[in-house]
Formats: sequence, structure tokens, C-alpha cells
Amino acid sequence: VQLQASGGGLVQAGGSLRLSCTASGPIFSINFMAWYRQSPGKERELIADITRSGTAKYLDSVKGRFTISRDNAKKTVYLQMSGLKPEDTAVYYCAANIWSRPSDDTSQDYWGQGTLVTVSS
Repeated sequence: VQLQASGGGLVQAGGSLRLSCTASGPIFSINFMAWYRQSPGKERELIADITRSGTAKYLDSVKGRFTISRDNAKKTVYLQMSGLKPEDTAVYYCAANIWSRPSDDTSQDYWGQGTLVTVSS
């Protein structure tokens, strides 16, 4: 199973970006999907996650500015970011909890490779 993230880039403060992350490989079912970020010198933090049914949760600092969504048919999770601030500059990672095969005993967590978001002031 692989997760491929895309959509990062350079944007001015106040601007918007949309990140995408698509899962591929042997996938029976995807449970939760999430976005994390890591800024230089800081620990990786969970900023948003979403259940298979679409229930989303957010880090307080991004509430009202970021929206997580998913397309189960496309095995893709999105992060729409608006009102970006310089402090949002980070490498953004997607993650997902996936059942590869119905015969598996348990699901596993997988990570994407990260995509850099840089917000200039």
C-alpha cells in the first residue's frame, strides 16, 4: 500500500492551497484518514482527521480555515487550506488506517511522503 500526496507549494499569506493524497495497492477498506504537519524544530502534529463516514476533527489553530474531506471511491483525502499564515509553513503528511485484505487480522497505518507548504508573509 502506498499513499501519494500532492498539492504543496509556495503561497502568500492569506492565500489558499488544496492538498490531495491517494492510496493505492491492495486495499480492502480505509478507516480513518488524516493530515499531519511538521515544522522545522517541532514535532509532527495532527491537524485534521476524518472517518470513513465523514466525521471530521481539527486542531484548534486550523479550525475555520482548513477543511478535510475524502472521496472513498477514489481512495483520496483532501485538505483545503485557506487564510494561510506563515506559521502554517511545514511539511504536510497524509496518513491512513487501511485493511489490505479481508483476511488480515488487523488494519495498519500508512504514511505519505510529505509535501512542503511554504507561506510567505
